[in-house]
Amino acid sequence: MVEDVCFFHKDILVIKPPMKSPTLLRMAVLVFSVVCGIFIFSVCLKQISTQARTNFVEFNVVEKPYQSRMRLINISYLHYPKPVSFNRNECSHNPVLFFAILSNQRSGSGWFETLLNSHINVSSNGEVFSAKERRQNASSIIQTLDRVYNLDWFNSASKNECSAATGLKWMLNQGVMEHHKEVVEYFNRRSVSVIFLFRRNLLRRMVSMHANSYDRYAKLLNGTHKSHVHSPEEADILSRYKPTINSTSLLDDLKDMEKRATNALEYFNSTRHMILYYEDLMRNRTKLKDVQEFLGLPPMELSSCQVKIHKGPLSDHIQNWDEVNKTLRGTAYESFLEADY
Repeated sequence: MVEDVCFFHKDILVIKPPMKSPTLLRMAVLVFSVVCGIFIFSVCLKQISTQARTNFVEFNVVEKPYQSRMRLINISYLHYPKPVSFNRNECSHNPVLFFAILSNQRSGSGWFETLLNSHINVSSNGEVFSAKERRQNASSIIQTLDRVYNLDWFNSASKNECSAATGLKWMLNQGVMEHHKEVVEYFNRRSVSVIFLFRRNLLRRMVSMHANSYDRYAKLLNGTHKSHVHSPEEADILSRYKPTINSTSLLDDLKDMEKRATNALEYFNSTRHMILYYEDLMRNRTKLKDVQEFLGLPPMELSSCQVKIHKGPLSDHIQNWDEVNKTLRGTAYESFLEADY
């Protein structure tokens, strides 16, 4: 029969192998292909997920500067000025914080401002209102402030194109107290942050005021007047003058100084503000980090070339020391006699 797998031919036994099923072969090939495909797909998927995770981490690390500033301060205090005198170019999308330093003469404000201006992103424009015509009334004050905060004010400290914070130094006897209602309204409307800088030891401030006033006329440094010096030699020359303090009106004078500072704090209490003291800045330079955080700035090491003029005990700098010492002993101002700063 044809179906028989075994037959004899010429005494030789021949055995035919059974035919393999083509369906079984196809199934084997299909299963092998599927397994290989799954393996290749899993390897590719793992690589893609790893790359995506790496890219996501990199995206989170790299962020725009203004995003970090928004986390530090309220976004309403960040502005995008459009000056009329120049084009901010690529910095037009960088936000700017407006600030004002409110202080008194001889309270360390000049030194403090040079520290701020050593920051690459800060423009503090000095005593803008030292000129009387800029503070003759509320209208002239507002116009001047608009120029400053619109970045249309130029001086040696201006870094207008890419400033992250811009402002000015404003002495309390330069119109800000007389027109405080209008100024407070303006500061709140334009979201201006205020830095109060005071000096705790008012007696030392008084000595500095008398010495500076004397040098305006004496011009001890080679016939020139300098309110601030940049070398120990210059500081030594100016500190040789010992003013005579009016001991009769001393207590009243100190009370008036205190009252002016207290009034300023009350007037501007509704503004976003911080309070600094010259003595704290001298003793603890980490206070400067607090200032930079307040202004929403990337922290930097700040420096100044200015040198302190009156060092050491006050008894070395007051002509009638015995009278002053006797007047303040037993009063609320007795501590001024001992403080070094």
